[in-house]
Amino acid sequence: MLDKCPGAAKIRTPIPVYKKCPDCGEEVEIWSDELKVKCTKCGATVFREDAPSCIEWCRYAKECIGEEKYNKLIEGKVKPK
Repeated sequence: MLDKCPGAAKIRTPIPVYKKCPDCGEEVEIWSDELKVKCTKCGATVFREDAPSCIEWCRYAKECIGEEKYNKLIEGKVKPK
């Protein structure tokens, strides 16, 4: 059943992850379904670690997590030429 896919659990039900801003060292909250956030202290962009995701290879990914979220995440994975 698609709603039980363990690979997309953190995308469908996001969890917060905390990272240090590379510019000022401030702890920044970024959710597991976000690609980047702005540091609240200095305004620098903080990126979530780019780990491989099931959205890149699973043929049911768009249906599993929803088209809008799929498009947002896959767009962020495409590197500009």
